[in-house]
Amino acid sequence: MEDSKFSNFDNMSLQGIDEDSELIPLLTAEDEEQMNSEELPQTLPILPLRNTVLFPGVVIPITAGRDSSIRLIKEANNGSKVIGVVSQKDEQTEEPNVEDINTLGTVARILRVLQMPDGNTTVIIQGKKRFEIAEVLTKKPYLTATVRETPELRPEPNNREFAAIIDSIKELALKIIRDNPNIPSEASFAIKNIQSNSFLINFVSSNLNTDVKDKQGLLEIGNLQDRALATLKYMNVELQKLELKNDIQSKVRSDLDKQQREYFLHQQMKTIQEELGGVSYDEELEEMRARGEKKKWDDKVAEHFAKELAKMQRMNPQVAEYSIQRNYLDLILDLPWNEFSKDKFDLKRAQKILDRDHYGLEDVKKRIIEYLAVLKLRNDMKSPILCLYGPPGVGKTSLGKSVAEALGREYVRMSLGGLRDEAEIRGHRKTYIGAMPGRIVQSLKKAGTSNPVFILDEIDKLSNSHQGDPSSAMLEVLDPEQNSEFHDNFLEMGYDLSKVMFIATANDLGSIQPALRDRMEIIHVNGYTIEEKVEIAKRHLLPKQLQEHGLDKSHLKIAKPQLEKIVEGYTRESGVRGLEKQIAKMVRYAAKNIATEEAYDVKATNETIVAVLGAPKMERDKYENNEVAGVVTGLAWTSVGGDILFIESILSKGKGNLSITGNLGKVMKESATIAMEYIKSNAASFDLDSEVFDRYNVHIHVPEGATPKDGPSAGITMLTSLVSLFTQRKVKKSLAMTGEITLRGKVLPVGGIKEKILAAKRARIKEIILCADNERDIKEIKEDYLKGLTFHYVTEMHEVIALALTRTKVKNAKKL
Repeated sequence: MEDSKFSNFDNMSLQGIDEDSELIPLLTAEDEEQMNSEELPQTLPILPLRNTVLFPGVVIPITAGRDSSIRLIKEANNGSKVIGVVSQKDEQTEEPNVEDINTLGTVARILRVLQMPDGNTTVIIQGKKRFEIAEVLTKKPYLTATVRETPELRPEPNNREFAAIIDSIKELALKIIRDNPNIPSEASFAIKNIQSNSFLINFVSSNLNTDVKDKQGLLEIGNLQDRALATLKYMNVELQKLELKNDIQSKVRSDLDKQQREYFLHQQMKTIQEELGGVSYDEELEEMRARGEKKKWDDKVAEHFAKELAKMQRMNPQVAEYSIQRNYLDLILDLPWNEFSKDKFDLKRAQKILDRDHYGLEDVKKRIIEYLAVLKLRNDMKSPILCLYGPPGVGKTSLGKSVAEALGREYVRMSLGGLRDEAEIRGHRKTYIGAMPGRIVQSLKKAGTSNPVFILDEIDKLSNSHQGDPSSAMLEVLDPEQNSEFHDNFLEMGYDLSKVMFIATANDLGSIQPALRDRMEIIHVNGYTIEEKVEIAKRHLLPKQLQEHGLDKSHLKIAKPQLEKIVEGYTRESGVRGLEKQIAKMVRYAAKNIATEEAYDVKATNETIVAVLGAPKMERDKYENNEVAGVVTGLAWTSVGGDILFIESILSKGKGNLSITGNLGKVMKESATIAMEYIKSNAASFDLDSEVFDRYNVHIHVPEGATPKDGPSAGITMLTSLVSLFTQRKVKKSLAMTGEITLRGKVLPVGGIKEKILAAKRARIKEIILCADNERDIKEIKEDYLKGLTFHYVTEMHEVIALALTRTKVKNAKKL
């Protein structure tokens, strides 16, 4: 029901229009009988209503605004006071025509016309009976039409169903009046005193809180029992809505009471804090505002900070979102916006620092000095993304510290090994519980400047999962064209990373996403020679271990020959991490003797080394003799540096089968097959009888079967092994080789040359056979690394055989 309607009903029906009015709104049975018996005029002026429907017996006030309506009311009031009232189909229509009004309406009697102070005309009318427009007579100055009565079908007096419906309507009406605070309680008195069932139905229908279309539908129901049932349905819906509304208001009122209580408690707590000398929330906000004014951020960031601070100021400090917002603002304030450390451009000093901390690594040092030189000249160059690629233990990570010291920048290291959550890079959205910024932003906050040296350690160890692909998230970080606006999900703003000097480290380029690898400048950090390892041990590792164990150089001295023995006999690596562990054992030996006051040799001897470290474990790297046909030394590349391997082959009587063992990969097996077929097709050039291939089986084996091996580099080694086997000729002493072969007899270049050369030196190899195209790789290696080595460059297989095999047959050579 519309509240305003009940108010109108209350004002009119209980108090009356005035004392002399003939109107009695609460119809008696006699009144209703008299109203129904009145004759309906044949012609009526038609008054369209915008937003209500008049029912028989119901009194409503109407405000007339149209000129035509005012004229109609004035003339009717001076005449018969009877008019026809119909509702408009669309209340927005200003000048309704015949097609814009409903054809069924209610005959009404004008009870009183009032001139309101605002100039409008208000007319109070009472419905009499229903009618239907038969024919429109005039449209100007207002509508007039011939009408015909549409009587209502009333149920039998003893109809129990109708009586039950009437009782239900009264009961629901009283409930609605009771539950709706906007309806005066006197309305329930009126409902109880309505004696006419038809008037009750019409009165309730008129006051339903529903739209004009639904009320018009009720008016058009000719059977009173059906109209009563339809009205009851609308009342049920309205009661349910009212109960739900009251329930919601009760909950909201309860929440408001709780918030008010918390507010007053907060005000009391604030007063107590101020009395105790603590910082109030308002002071905290002012402190943040003052800190923000001192920051060097641009206008865009300043505007965002001011907006977020105002948002926090409007929050209740007791709600959970307050602490999230405070942490967010603290992060913005703690970040070093446009704060940069001043670079030191003393290139000589930088070179001294790099040489002091790292022995070797000349290419890397050269690239760092080049970068400093260009930065000194331009002073605004975007920092490059360097990637130090090489085996473990060669000093890739520690190099970053030296670079930071040389540049005078802050040093930050972030380990990426096993990282599989994209949020670790980009951060979480701050709406989540426990949200944090990404580690990139956290590291910059820790560094305190926006241009640190940032080490991305083990970038090749990034993994992915259902939580995203961190490698893809790193693309924006490591792109100099994009990282000036790096977006962190928690920060919700772009942050400039273009001045950060990123240095990534990796052991295996193959596992790095190609798009990520393309954004970095790859600098290959090779393994160390024996001489370099000895120098590193003397200059860095031994002093470091002595200091960590509480000793000094007077407690233990290891000369170069002994250091060389440790390197050769107890380590097998490109780096120096294993070497450091062995030196640590020697230092612990000295520390134990000092602590137990036992005598020991301060100057370590070979015997001391064997006593402490045990018998040498790495002698298998040494070159083996050449007294056996079919055994040739090859050079291999591994993820930990270079290594040597031995290709062995033997003959046994059979039908010419070829067997290959040694945990070899597909490519390596193909190289053996190619070498065998080449020998068969060129048997004459090797002075071999072609029938020998049908009488003997060939077995090729590569020792250390537990280690997987693959790649084309062993091609010429397998060829030499097979030719040595079939011809029973010796292989030259201290000779090794590497290269790929083809069926046409060509030798192709291979990679990993420097690592292979270092492995050859460790194994005391004197001569090395390479493809001619690999000569360019040799020229890039320092001459100190090449001392004692002789290189032979070849393009054809027959050159390899001529260089590798002697004319001398092995002892006890087989006659094939």
